[in-house]
This record gives sequence, C-alpha cells and structure tokens, in this order.
Amino acid sequence: MNVPWFIKNAARSIAGCVGSAVSRSGLLCSSGTLRKMSSRQTDHLERTASVYRQEALFSARVCGITNESGKVKRLQLEVPHPDFSFRAGQWVDFFIPGMEKVGGFSVCSSPGLLQRTGIIELAVKYTEHPPAHWIHTECTVDSRVAVRVGGDFFFDPSPSDPVMDLLLVAGGVGINPLYSILMHTADLLRQPGGYTPGHTHLCYSAKNTEDLLFKNSIISVLHEFPHKTSCNFHVTQQGRAVEPHLQPYTTSGRISEEELRQHVDPERTLCYLCGPPPMIEGLSTDLQQLGLPKNRILFEKWW
Repeated sequence: MNVPWFIKNAARSIAGCVGSAVSRSGLLCSSGTLRKMSSRQTDHLERTASVYRQEALFSARVCGITNESGKVKRLQLEVPHPDFSFRAGQWVDFFIPGMEKVGGFSVCSSPGLLQRTGIIELAVKYTEHPPAHWIHTECTVDSRVAVRVGGDFFFDPSPSDPVMDLLLVAGGVGINPLYSILMHTADLLRQPGGYTPGHTHLCYSAKNTEDLLFKNSIISVLHEFPHKTSCNFHVTQQGRAVEPHLQPYTTSGRISEEELRQHVDPERTLCYLCGPPPMIEGLSTDLQQLGLPKNRILFEKWW
C-alpha cells in the first residue's frame, strides 16, 4: 500500500502537545516530537522556532468560557476572518494584548466547527505560566486576543487517500489534539462522498474520571457511530467508584499491549500518540513489536 501524504507530513518537527500550557524547550526526535521542560520558562515562540506555522495573525474574540475540569478551562474563540483555517491536531500561537509572553495551545475542536460557526476551542490547564494564568484568572467573554496556526502533527486526509483505521492514544492533557482528530473523523463520517475513515479507537489515560476531558462528548460520538468508533478510558489513581455512565468504557490501570493488539492492523492502522514521554516511548515500542511500521506511529510528547 502506498503511504498517504498525510502520514509523511504529519509529525516530523519540533512541535509538541502545547495544549497543556506547560513551558517546554524543543528536542528533535527521530520518529516524532519531544518537548522537554526546562528550569527556565522558555518562550513558546523560541521553543517552536523550527516548526511550521502560518504567516497570518488573526484577531479573535472570546465568546465562551466553561470549566472542562477542576484544572482545565475550555475557551471558545470567534475568529471571523474567512482566510483563517487549521488542520485537526494543530495548535495556535496565542497573543494577549499587553503581555510579552505568547501562549501555545492545541486546538481541541474540529475544523468543521470552525467552518460551521466561525469558532475554535482550546482547553487550557491552569499553570503559573502567564498566558495560561491569564486565561484562568483574567480572561472574560468579549476579551480580545490574536491567534496564529502552527504545527506539523495533524490528520487531514484527501478524498483519494486509502481508508485507514485510526488508533488515538492520549495521556492526560495530551487528549487535546487527539480530540480534535476524533471530532474531525466524526465530521467526515457525517459527510458522505468525501474521505470516509475506517474504524477509530481512542485509548485515553488519566489519573481519575474527573481528569478525563471531553468524556461526555466522546461517548456521544460512540453512540452516534457505534460501528465506526470505540474508546477505553484508563484511570490510574481513581479514589472512588466510577460513575455509572462511564463504567462501560472505563478500565483501572494503564494502557496495555493487549488492548493495542486488538486495534492494530499493520496494513491499515495509523496511530497518533500524545502524552508524557515515558508513556509514548513504551507504547511506541509495543506498537512496533505488534508489527506497526514506524511511519504509521505519529506522536507528540509533552514533558
């Protein structure tokens, strides 16, 4: 089988899972991306200087703020300019008026939401880093910011590309770009005549069910496309009973090689990984031992 163009271009840069809003410096890896936290809070633009980004800067208005979890705010941004676009999995440079530091946050919504409503969404974890701190403590509806799209980690198939099964593996806030990809696959399934994805399976690990972002929306997609989508939530430090509506999807413990085995076909599986480096390194090894070629394992690591 020929390798589709989106595999060749999807994750070969110094981009990272910027949705976590943690300061990191870039370190190029041979088969993906690693961003290492330094003792100095390096500037986002400095860390991603070698990464593809669009030239244009676009004005945006905050049109909604909700609590996605106790530590994560979900931000809705209205970006009205007709030339603004992004690919599922990419991030934005986030410019706040009067602030020197530039944020970097993964877009967690689908390109289809932008096309339908002119809105993109970011899920930002609280930290003391100035852009994330501003979002959690000062940002309000109607606040004005500017954004610029960047990143080489994305899923953007063309109608002529071969049908691929997707395996999405997320750890913690690494879910952000993968949720965008999941929602993009749902949009593609709703639009017959274009590219039709194969089966999409999401493995998502967090400390507990409170930290599972987007869980209700993910389950809604599973209900809408029961033969095309599936998901396992993994909780590693659950201190109470799992909520009844989450029990059918939730497993105690880390993502196992056996689960991966059930969703890997070396001929047609494309895997996207985003999470802590030790998790990604271990799972990448497992996937290769299961026969998945390196060029089908695309990842971003945050540290």
